[in-house]
Amino acid sequence: MLDIKFIIENPALVKEGLQKKGYTQEQIDIDALIALHSEVNKLKTSTQALAEEKNRLSNSIKSATPEDRPNIIAKSKAIGEELKNEQERLDEAQKRFDNIMWRMPNLPCEHSPVAADEEGNVVIKKVGEPTKFDFEPKDHIELMELNNWSELERITKVSGARTYAIKNELSRLELAMHMLVLDKLANHGFTTITVPSLSKERPLYGMGYLPFAQDEIYYMPADDTYLSGTAELVLNSLHADEILTENDLPILYAGFSPCFRREAGAAGKDTRGLVRVHQFLKTEQFVICKNDINESEKWHKKLLEISEEVLQDLELPYQVLEICTGDMGAPKYRQYDLEAWTPSQNCYRETHSCSNITEWQARRTNLRYRDNKEGKVRFAHTLNNTGIATPRILVPFMENHQQKDYTVRIPEKLQPYMNGKKFIGKNAK
Repeated sequence: MLDIKFIIENPALVKEGLQKKGYTQEQIDIDALIALHSEVNKLKTSTQALAEEKNRLSNSIKSATPEDRPNIIAKSKAIGEELKNEQERLDEAQKRFDNIMWRMPNLPCEHSPVAADEEGNVVIKKVGEPTKFDFEPKDHIELMELNNWSELERITKVSGARTYAIKNELSRLELAMHMLVLDKLANHGFTTITVPSLSKERPLYGMGYLPFAQDEIYYMPADDTYLSGTAELVLNSLHADEILTENDLPILYAGFSPCFRREAGAAGKDTRGLVRVHQFLKTEQFVICKNDINESEKWHKKLLEISEEVLQDLELPYQVLEICTGDMGAPKYRQYDLEAWTPSQNCYRETHSCSNITEWQARRTNLRYRDNKEGKVRFAHTLNNTGIATPRILVPFMENHQQKDYTVRIPEKLQPYMNGKKFIGKNAK
């Protein structure tokens, strides 16, 4: 959510930002929004004046003479009816105003590439070379079948499409990766925290899932509760409506939770295997810092560095992308993605998404702090990045580290979390 005062004072800048993100005037009309804001303010003034007049008349009835009392009562009733009509107009105008404001995206960074879709994303860094094999490599599904690591067909009968069940050493590897990342984040000063996968509706508006991604969210109407797609959802609202002190900041969370996404718009994509599933495990990096773009951009780069460390620990070739304005989504000010080389698909596939949200989410959750210099209450900046998400990362991991005998090599940094094993698989010695 943007500050309406900022929108009123900078309409041309806001219109330019919306255009860069692919929004048309039909979707969000800034001039109409400003006019609606003026209408709401006028209605607030008129309803307040009517309410005060009605209260004045009501209070005067008791002291009025018997002759004047009927006229005062009649006038009070008339004003009451006028107040009711005016309040209805205010409620309707306020609803229209709020609906537009909830749909107002963040403005993109001036350094973000301007383009309509993912074709405009820019590769800014490559680390490692695509893996070469001196044998015919297998894809991750074949490797799981050869090593008795999965129950994909059976679990589909039980739980439906895009679900997974992995077992034996691979299931332990999945959890080992999360422990590696949680330890890494703790060493970087993050507070490890496990959070629920259940959420009320308001946090979804606070994060920006609603109203933008309704079709991606699992909803349980009997409980009026939603299933979370990331720990960011809960962490972003953990301090909602609070006023922190500047000394409390930054707050660094390493949040772990099961996550759920409908993947409604992904028909025909990655329907086999572990790439795109409805339920997964995720460790999320989440930062709350002071309202200073230099400060939040510093943390943005720090989150990116940590994710690069993770991919380097896993010894995976990867690339870093600067995401363009049309692909970064409504909440984002600036975004980097990391993609690991996936041999079976002969391309890089996303493993991490690193975003600076500035104060956009904090305004929606009413997350504030009091600064030290002026004692002024300000909205905080929030940032997020994947720590690690499984099982997706297992796909490039298995495929890049596979051996001729179908075993999978365990990188040195991960070996302590796998009881010292250097290889896993049926043929591992």
